[in-house]
Amino acid sequence: MLIVLSNCKHNSQETLSIKPNPVNQVAFEVLSDENFLTQDVNLDLGNSWVNDIQLDNGKKWTANPETNIGVEKMKGILKNQVTDRLSDYHNLAIQLTSEKNYVIKECTMKGPSHENLHIWLLPLMEKLEALSEAKNIVEALEIKNNIIENVEGYDHYFQ
Repeated sequence: MLIVLSNCKHNSQETLSIKPNPVNQVAFEVLSDENFLTQDVNLDLGNSWVNDIQLDNGKKWTANPETNIGVEKMKGILKNQVTDRLSDYHNLAIQLTSEKNYVIKECTMKGPSHENLHIWLLPLMEKLEALSEAKNIVEALEIKNNIIENVEGYDHYFQ
């Protein structure tokens, strides 16, 4: 699978290559003109990203306004979207993915703040894809709850 993250303003286009490995994990390779980064992320849809993300010397990272707007819109969607049927969960995934795409497109962050945003964002992307492919309501609800934790966790690390 290959995902291209582009249009992080003032940053080069990045290609995200996802390679399965035998221990139920995926290796994310983020390639850019300037660097190469490999990051393992659990497929268990948990929030293990909190073990990897860092604060800015004990303070929250400053995010660009568009990123904050996109995350706030995700929170509103999660709060207001009715999810009674499986199709509602799939629709939720579509709406959240649209806001995630806005965050990626409008990103102007650089350096450590940008790297930490990716630590938060990559697991969210995986969860959104899993929600769009959920086969039943029980599975979809579990994924949605993990997405809520992920999105709410943003405020602990970014302002």
